[in-house]
Amino acid sequence: MDSPSSNIRIATLADLDELVRLESVFPTDHMSRGSFRRLLRRGRADILVYDEGQGVWGNAVLLYRRGSAGARLYSLVVHPGHRGRGIAHALLSAAEQAALARGCTRLTLEVRCDNEKALALYRSRGYLPVRRMEDYYEDRAPALRMSKQFVAPPGTAAPLPRKAGL
Repeated sequence: MDSPSSNIRIATLADLDELVRLESVFPTDHMSRGSFRRLLRRGRADILVYDEGQGVWGNAVLLYRRGSAGARLYSLVVHPGHRGRGIAHALLSAAEQAALARGCTRLTLEVRCDNEKALALYRSRGYLPVRRMEDYYEDRAPALRMSKQFVAPPGTAAPLPRKAGL
């Protein structure tokens, strides 16, 4: 069996339906089809997908600001039926790699304070809490902003594969 990282690639417009489908996993704060389309078309975002060839089962959305050494992990989701297989770890690694490839040295994110599994993942990967933000989500749940500083050894960041023909 392939490792989860071998199934990660950059999303394309052909993935829109799958990306929107995955958004239903979140209880609130769903990204719209239009938002995904804009992010896929603009140069300051990366959407990474976990694709086994029979559907997209996870994604990570990264945002970049011109002139900033930081990137933002806007979203990381794995379909509930595919959790526990290392997909979130692989997507997070790929997100860090993508940020490094763009010259970023810091990755920040927000996570629901009640999402223990996500908090454990981020902590295990060296993300540190920066601050708690009350009423952050649509349902007024608080979020924890976390950040990780990283520096890549020279020559280690490589671009992720794109879907053939797109």
